[in-house]
Amino acid sequence: MKFDTLIIGGGLAGLTCGIRLQKNGVKCAIVSTGQSALHFSSGSFDLLNELADGTKVDNPVAAADKVSANHPYAKLGDNFAYYVREAKQQFLDCGIEVNGDAEHNHLRITPMGTLKPTWLTFSDFTPLSSANDIAGKKILVVNMAGFLDFNTKFVADSFEKYGAECRISSINLPELERLRISPTEMRSTNIARVLENEKTLEALILELTGKISGFDIVALPAVFGLSSAASVKKLKESLDIQVWLIPTMPPSVPGIRAQQQLRRSFEELGGVYMLGDTVVKADFSGNKVQAVYSVNHGDISFVAENFILASGSYFSNGLVAQPDSVIEPVFGSDVDFTPGRDSWYDKAFFNKQNYMTFGVATDDKLRIKIKGDAQRNLFAIGSVLSGSNTIHEGCGAGISMLTALYVADNLIKG
Repeated sequence: MKFDTLIIGGGLAGLTCGIRLQKNGVKCAIVSTGQSALHFSSGSFDLLNELADGTKVDNPVAAADKVSANHPYAKLGDNFAYYVREAKQQFLDCGIEVNGDAEHNHLRITPMGTLKPTWLTFSDFTPLSSANDIAGKKILVVNMAGFLDFNTKFVADSFEKYGAECRISSINLPELERLRISPTEMRSTNIARVLENEKTLEALILELTGKISGFDIVALPAVFGLSSAASVKKLKESLDIQVWLIPTMPPSVPGIRAQQQLRRSFEELGGVYMLGDTVVKADFSGNKVQAVYSVNHGDISFVAENFILASGSYFSNGLVAQPDSVIEPVFGSDVDFTPGRDSWYDKAFFNKQNYMTFGVATDDKLRIKIKGDAQRNLFAIGSVLSGSNTIHEGCGAGISMLTALYVADNLIKG
């Protein structure tokens, strides 16, 4: 099978790159092992919340030139602000409604009811400017009876620490009761499928209408709109008070919807998306990749002019930690890591972890290095790259999207 470009990894980075390339006439295929990290999304996309030295960031555009020289953002040159705008616009073009801007981080509500800074947030959720948006409000926190991935007590306690007055309630419907027969069925995605039935959604809205009198806000788990945002919009339009949807523990209904919309956009542009396959090895000629091979296709090779590694970090086996090294398993790419396993981690779980900065080594065009030599047609994008601590710095989604657009544009320009 032959393509102009083959992308290994079908998450946010891979799809962002593939959509950009397909729009510009570059024939792409994406090989994706399984679920994207979007399936575990909190509903927001971070760009830059903190510098490596701990300095808090309010304006990512103004702070982008303060990252380290090896940070993926540093390799974008003067294009950071441009790609930030392009990334948001691509979401909108794909029908993914988001709020936020890169010149001022807003606050998002976490599954625990706490507030964290972020760049973009799905329109399902309510972006806040400060904790003052919660203070003094009367909030009804409602769950679906038997749904364990949304803790109303934690959420209400957090809101009350910010100065709100909260009450907890629950809703049960016959359609939801059937899910409770098996605890494994009472998951966010299954609830969302039930609530996509118009009559069931209307019954839930009617139940809520009888509970919300005297409250300013009703907070609900984000279990609406698996296939489209229609049920979210109807819910918000039908009630006389503000509706705050709160992210749940994974899986994420809005995240799955976004993944589906991105994939749909890619395929509608003519891209080929192969889910459930894993690229395992490659053929080289000098410093150029000739072909790659996957588990499902055996000896049938994928041939392309260019190859893009968007395989993610440890979670998706884009990087693999061994006793004394960290490797990239498909191409044998050079990996930036520090020697001595004891230096990789801090025993205090919530402290900054050094291993998060490890990743594939690249040149300024994000061409992968192997034995020190940049490969002519092999690129890396997203969290497989070295140089950033995406959790500590709050920059994971930004790195995925901005590096994807940067590599795509370099290939389009030739």
